[in-house]
Amino acid sequence: MSIRTRVIAAVMVVLVVVLLVLSLSVQSVFATQSERNVDALLSGRAQLARQLARSGVRPQQIVNRVGVDGVLASLQLRDGTVIGSPLPVGGGVQTVTTRLNGPTRVDGAELTLSVNSSLATGALQSLRRILLVGGLVALALSAALVALAVRLALRPLDAMAALAQGIAGGARGRRLSPTRTHTEIGRTAQAFDEMLDELEGAEAQSRTAETDALRAEERVRAFVADAAHELRTPLTGVRAAAETLLEHGGTLDVGDREHLEVLLIAEAQRAGRLVDDLVALARLDTSPALDLAPVEVARLVDDEVVRARLLSPTATITAAGAAPVVSGDLTSLRGALRNLMDNARRAAGPRGTVTVTSAVHGDLAVVHVRDDGPGVPAADRERIFDRLVRLDPARSADSGGIGLGLAIARGIARAHGGDLVCVPVEPTGGGADFCLTLPLRVTTDPAGQPAEPRPSPGRPGTGETADQEA
Repeated sequence: MSIRTRVIAAVMVVLVVVLLVLSLSVQSVFATQSERNVDALLSGRAQLARQLARSGVRPQQIVNRVGVDGVLASLQLRDGTVIGSPLPVGGGVQTVTTRLNGPTRVDGAELTLSVNSSLATGALQSLRRILLVGGLVALALSAALVALAVRLALRPLDAMAALAQGIAGGARGRRLSPTRTHTEIGRTAQAFDEMLDELEGAEAQSRTAETDALRAEERVRAFVADAAHELRTPLTGVRAAAETLLEHGGTLDVGDREHLEVLLIAEAQRAGRLVDDLVALARLDTSPALDLAPVEVARLVDDEVVRARLLSPTATITAAGAAPVVSGDLTSLRGALRNLMDNARRAAGPRGTVTVTSAVHGDLAVVHVRDDGPGVPAADRERIFDRLVRLDPARSADSGGIGLGLAIARGIARAHGGDLVCVPVEPTGGGADFCLTLPLRVTTDPAGQPAEPRPSPGRPGTGETADQEA
């Protein structure tokens, strides 16, 4: 069997399986939803009847109120009197019976509600016929299109086979020379030519490409596993709240409904924040292009300190130190420092202390973000920069972060040629100290030669110079 036939057969088998699974899923969802709708209708009418009975409504009025829109109602009083429509018998009839309590003749009466579900059954049969006919038509069209596409796509392989046979027969010097190297087969032909030019080099490149592909696959697997693990909780909350509102929204009181709506919005926002952080990590993995410009570290620190004070008004948050200037992407550096500040605020608590100091060490700008929280054990000072790591399992994603902020901050620092580490603190001080290092901006002297990096003057009113340490 040729590869063309095998490809066409494999694609058609996949299409048949997909269409079959889709059809069964649609039928199952339709049938389940129809049954739920009927159950909800009968339950709602039964609840309405009980409310009317407790309100003292007469039996005939109760039957008239609940026996509408395809629902048949039969009310049997305690004296045996039957009020309402005769109930149908046989298959396709769904009934609900409830006992009423009230101050009038309706007290102790038995109400039976029924709905003929044959309409839903007929609709399901029609849906099956439509899915069957549509699936057959789709398969026929797909078979024709797949056969044509495979024939066109595999045409270059025939040329490659002919060239390989010619080279095997001694016709050296011939090449495929593909004109469209951006396609899969074009890239294959180009790789084939390169192999003929230099076999050993091609083999080395193949081994390197295989190693890179395996590493990339491992990173993708880890990324997907982390994302699925953290997204499961907020998405479960969103689904639970949405299903409750959908199925019982008409029977919930205002307070419960508002609570579910707030929960739905909060969980959706939580999932959105997680997705934003995961996207940021993915971009950092691909060596993103940075919009480099002079950035005043002191001003950046001051802006984030002001923001942190607004978010934690009872905490003590201060900034001090030199005012170096680095060359970096302002938005990225602001995000990194913001993650550090948010992490420090959460660790310090509502009445804790957070101190941010900046200094110059050689050709590096150094920013320390320190809090007086519980601190980081020595064994975890490197592990906390892994993705989705929270040292305190008791913290929720809302109160303790989702474990991505430090990983993002380190990625941003390293993308700028710097680093972010958790350094030891004095035994008596407690808390955690995160050290962010960034290369200073390199200036050029009048002769056009790079000059030694120079920090900006110290901050006014601090009494510190540019070369003081934090």
